[in-house]
Amino acid sequence: MSYLGSTGEISAIWRPEVDVETLKIRTTTARFVATGSVTNGQFGLYRWDMVAGTGGSGAHFHKTFSESFYVVSGKVGLYNGDKWIEANPGDFLYIPEGGIHGFRNDSDGDSSMIILFAPAPPRELYFRALAEIADSGRTLTDEEWTELYAEHDQYMV
Repeated sequence: MSYLGSTGEISAIWRPEVDVETLKIRTTTARFVATGSVTNGQFGLYRWDMVAGTGGSGAHFHKTFSESFYVVSGKVGLYNGDKWIEANPGDFLYIPEGGIHGFRNDSDGDSSMIILFAPAPPRELYFRALAEIADSGRTLTDEEWTELYAEHDQYMV
């Protein structure tokens, strides 16, 4: 039990859209709806908008947090560790710690999904690093990619 009081408290956090950080990573728009700094580390909630043919993340896993995907619009390819699934609006995929997964938009239409990380790793740091690499035009070696991934608890398969 996290709350030990008996009367409740006024502690809700309101974040209007204008206060939510938006980041462009090539053709993807990431919105940091609720980072761990907002949720006391309990979860991180992000909106991920991908244009048609964006591609995405290859098969990987995380050691310290789970990840969930909820498709809002369009078609999203989700890898469940065994096979790629064409997910449609309303579809959901949960991946526990250590679970192999991936996502992509190879369709001819735009797509959007909500990503939930729990507990809340600072994924925004990883997303900012990806955006900086893309914006700068830098090319990382395989070793540099492996180091970046490990720094953010991401292990490619």
